[in-house]
Amino acid sequence: MTQSPSFPPLLAGLAAPPGEVPFLLARDQARGGCDAGLIVHDMEGGALRAAIVFAPEVPLSRAVAMLPLCAVGLQNAIGALSPPEVGMHLDWDGGLRLNGALCGRMRAATSTQDPKEVPDWLVVGFELTVLPANDAPGETPDETSLYGEGCGDVDTLTLLESWVRHTLVWINRWADEGAGPLHREWSGLAWHADKEVRQGELQGKYLGIDEDFGLLMRAEDGTSHLIPMTRLLETDS
Repeated sequence: MTQSPSFPPLLAGLAAPPGEVPFLLARDQARGGCDAGLIVHDMEGGALRAAIVFAPEVPLSRAVAMLPLCAVGLQNAIGALSPPEVGMHLDWDGGLRLNGALCGRMRAATSTQDPKEVPDWLVVGFELTVLPANDAPGETPDETSLYGEGCGDVDTLTLLESWVRHTLVWINRWADEGAGPLHREWSGLAWHADKEVRQGELQGKYLGIDEDFGLLMRAEDGTSHLIPMTRLLETDS
């Protein structure tokens, strides 16, 4: 029998039924008016999948910070549990990288597209590949897994609980100190530094992020662009 995770007070866990995607289930729960702090999770099938429901009290342009915040929380959790030679970096568009190779992705959904509006709800989730998809990882050098990078001793239940704790720490810092500390932490983990990036039809040099975590880039034709992070959000329909 799978052990249930233990979460801090005011947070509630919900195990996704077989075949259900935690992120989509959390989104449906949010649409139905569930309380903030619901964490939907699935630790089966060679991956760790989880999503948390937020009830923002600030406009979407600021609330979108929960997407990079949850990614930083996951990086901190993996950093605390994995061997020191394992490094996790973050793609601006949600990609999760272990030692340079993709091992998962963050995603987020919300009730509105208007960056000036306070959303009714916001859901942030992730999927992390735990077990290798095949016995010949060399065939997919740009993809990896937690165990494939030497983290075989990392228990998914412990990692889920650790992610929630680290995420709560960052939520409190964000609420008390503003976005500055999170901005610095995320920037230090960005995989794009000194690299080319592509967003839609744009390709060019990564320049950093603005105060609301929007992507700053210089396209190949020399023009500069700011892509709001709200563009990454899956909106209610």
